[in-house]
Amino acid sequence: MSPAQPDGTRWPADGALDPGLVEADCGRPLSLYVHVPFCRVRCGYCDFNTYTVGFGPGAQIGDYAPSVLAEADLAVRVMEEAGLPARRAQTVFFGGGTPTMLDATELIDILAGLRERIGIAPGAEVTLEANPDTVTREDLHALAGAGFTRVSFGMQSAVPAILATLDRTHTPERVPLVVQWAKEAGLSTSVDLIYGTPGESLADWETSLRAALSYESDHISAYALVVEEGTKMGAQVARGELPTPDPDDEAAKYELADALLAEAGYAWYEISNFARATEADRLSGYPSTHFEHASAHNLAYWRDWDWWGFGPGAHSHVGRARWWNVKNPGAYAGRLRAGGSPAAAGEVLGAQERELERVMLGLRTSEGVVLEGLAGVGRGDEAVSGSVVDECASGRVAALIADGLIDGVAALGGRAVLTLRGRLLADYVTRELMGY
Repeated sequence: MSPAQPDGTRWPADGALDPGLVEADCGRPLSLYVHVPFCRVRCGYCDFNTYTVGFGPGAQIGDYAPSVLAEADLAVRVMEEAGLPARRAQTVFFGGGTPTMLDATELIDILAGLRERIGIAPGAEVTLEANPDTVTREDLHALAGAGFTRVSFGMQSAVPAILATLDRTHTPERVPLVVQWAKEAGLSTSVDLIYGTPGESLADWETSLRAALSYESDHISAYALVVEEGTKMGAQVARGELPTPDPDDEAAKYELADALLAEAGYAWYEISNFARATEADRLSGYPSTHFEHASAHNLAYWRDWDWWGFGPGAHSHVGRARWWNVKNPGAYAGRLRAGGSPAAAGEVLGAQERELERVMLGLRTSEGVVLEGLAGVGRGDEAVSGSVVDECASGRVAALIADGLIDGVAALGGRAVLTLRGRLLADYVTRELMGY
């Protein structure tokens, strides 16, 4: 959701999709993403498409649901006209921004409208991102009663000085309280952490990890801080007011996270995401990414499902077509009021681009990526071809095993699965596998 949108090509004003691009017979599941672009305070490190003010009718708190649901009507029409069969969503994710800046009733109205228009499958995962200080016990019970199943709290750190550097508005004491409220409401819980904040010591990071573990949430995410150009923090670093994050320091913090989370019974299923392993998971021997508490919505992206993103700046992906909405909330709402599409631009993915994404995204998961079919990859404009790993690709795989970057046993079984060291160098492994 970064405001730095790709260039792309102009998208049809009515949002129409070429039936030849949607791959209607592939049987892909459908996910929905709802972007809520409002925040109380814009965090200094954030480069997402978020705002602390409203933009008029259909683009402000208390009046946002009609715009999202107008885009849902558009989605139904566009997918039907492109020849796609009706599909109920397998996952729904409300992200931001801060979705809980909206009143619980408005969030419930959006979810009900999506269920009415598109449909939500029985047992679907419905996640809400929340800042710890923008949600109440009553909100969480109301949301759970309306069909939300999971809440992800933006904890980021348990150290007050680090929260201040990140411009977070909650206190560390608030997080265990809201996690407990969510559990009482019957919601699955996740907490998000950030490591590598300027000034954060290894001891600070360990404090945050141990605090998160003490809450016994179902899921923990640990993301390395990236200082983005154009943000408040980016300017502070450029002026020398804050130190530049050190990649070696971030690697040490990731290794500490992996060790402490594994010791506490959490298993990595994607580089930055860890699920609490259940007894059923343990009995089944942790098969690939099929953990009970893994985020089904996140896995939808990594497994190349179709998804429709609602809201200003949101991205969508259906078959070989990908597009993104205008960023400005007022322009977004205005286009929908006029009966048009909010899409700003898009792109059509070719065979090599699809193969690169298959490898890049699959490698991020503990399931890894199938090695079969790597022949011909990375050779200019040639088509991706070959039904087995060719001699050149086999040599690249052997070198990655020798360097301790992918698991040798998994490779013998036909999959590239990253080791701990490989997770730290995932982009390099992708380039090597692709022959770039």
